[in-house]
Amino acid sequence: MYTLTYESVATDKINSAAMEELLEKARANNQRDAITGCLIYYKGRFVQLLEGNKVRIEELYRKIKMDPRHKNVTLFSDDEISKRTFPNWGMAYYPIDENNTNKYEYEQFKRNLILMADLIEPTNVTSKHFWKKIKSMVVEPPM
Repeated sequence: MYTLTYESVATDKINSAAMEELLEKARANNQRDAITGCLIYYKGRFVQLLEGNKVRIEELYRKIKMDPRHKNVTLFSDDEISKRTFPNWGMAYYPIDENNTNKYEYEQFKRNLILMADLIEPTNVTSKHFWKKIKSMVVEPPM
C-alpha cells in the first residue's frame, strides 16, 4: 500500500456547494478504487493525504495536478505503508467557510485541527508530515 500528501492553492475561492460537489464525486471514485484519506481546505489552500494502491494513487495525483481548480500543487511526502491512517474515511472533510461562519465556530474549527494534529499518532512519515503541515497552516504567527 502507498500514501502521499500534497498541498496546493485554490485558483478561485471555492464555496461550500462547489466543495460538496467535488467531494461527492471524489468519494464515489475513491470508494471504487479503495482510496482513503483526508482533505483540509483552509483559507484558499488544500492539504490532502491519500492512501491505497500505489498505481491508483499516482494516477489520481496526476489528475489532481492537472485540475484547473488548483495551482502550485506540491508533493511533500510519500511512503510505502502497511497500515492506513484513515481506514474508514472515504474522504474526510469539514465544511468551514470563514465568511459564513461565526467567529466562535471558526476558532473552534482551528482548535480542533490543532488538537487532532497533536493527538493523532501518525502511523508513517507521510502522515506525520500531513499533520505537521495542517498545524502550521492554521496556527497564525503572533503579531
